[in-house]
Amino acid sequence: MTQAVPSAVRRGADVPFWLPLLAGAPLVLCMAVMALPELGHGRAVDFRVLYAITYLLWIVPMAAAQRWLRRRGVSWLMAVPVLLALSYAMSLANNALGELLAIQLGALPRFQWAFLFVQLDGCWLALIAFGAVHAVVEHYIVLQAERERVREIAAQARDAELRALRYQLQPHFLFNTLNAISALVAGQRNAEANRMLATLGELLRATLDSGESHEVALAEELALAGLYLDIEKVRLGDRLLLDVRIGPEVLQSAVPPLLLQPLLENAIRHGIALRTAPGRVALAAERDGETLRLSLRNDGAPAASDATGDETRPAAIGLRNVRERLVQLHGERQRFEFALGDDGSCTVDIAFPFRAIAEPA
Repeated sequence: MTQAVPSAVRRGADVPFWLPLLAGAPLVLCMAVMALPELGHGRAVDFRVLYAITYLLWIVPMAAAQRWLRRRGVSWLMAVPVLLALSYAMSLANNALGELLAIQLGALPRFQWAFLFVQLDGCWLALIAFGAVHAVVEHYIVLQAERERVREIAAQARDAELRALRYQLQPHFLFNTLNAISALVAGQRNAEANRMLATLGELLRATLDSGESHEVALAEELALAGLYLDIEKVRLGDRLLLDVRIGPEVLQSAVPPLLLQPLLENAIRHGIALRTAPGRVALAAERDGETLRLSLRNDGAPAASDATGDETRPAAIGLRNVRERLVQLHGERQRFEFALGDDGSCTVDIAFPFRAIAEPA
């Protein structure tokens, strides 16, 4: 009739007291159906009405007793005998009231104690059934609350992991950029170093202003990527050629923040920067039904063919980070493919569900 539940669940949201009472009230109809064969026999209706009213009164202390036992963590092995004894006592009280009614109606000359233990099944079974209904309702509500708590914990863990992955990128990118600025200063290219510092400041400001959301509009992500490309243009000049093809229909699609920057950084630093001749980075985005597809390809040098062989190397940190964030956000509905050509060129193909994000106010 009741079940022991974990202490963590007992401390959760309590079951509304009225809900089991409401669920157990229809048992009166079952009592009425059981009484149909007795209709027309003397004052049977009067007694059944009495038992129905007392049942509705008894389920209140029954519910309070079950609630009290649950809150104290009493196991069902102990709770069941207690509730059976309580419901049995209520049934005896019902029989006593029935005898008093019979005396009042002239059906009995006097009170007879032996009749207290006769035909208890009508009321006692109804109270036992109510205890079962109460336990089921209570267990269901508690189970739903526990499932909601588990979902909240899982969402918090996912949120923390996404934040950690995002924060992993920022110092990695900053370290590489500062190294590039240091190289410009050492080479007496002060004007270019100052320009790179100014662009870096704009990029960091834009990154901080983006907030803590795990998704931004592709247009916003492209703006951040553009600032990063400005920094690399300062460093590489005409050696960096860009081919960006983004349709207007995908500009408001939701993407993880800092999705493009680590991919572009990997393509430039481990591809274009290793070449003596100019190299091209091609970025494209398109909508394919309910899927957003992103592709990035760069010219490279054969010496860079081992750049992603070990996921602990700097070249692989950004790729692994992007892959893990896509898995966290989209699970099995995403696709991340990386291919390395014999000439050192790299191709990254990404696909995940398309969802338009509201434009910022």
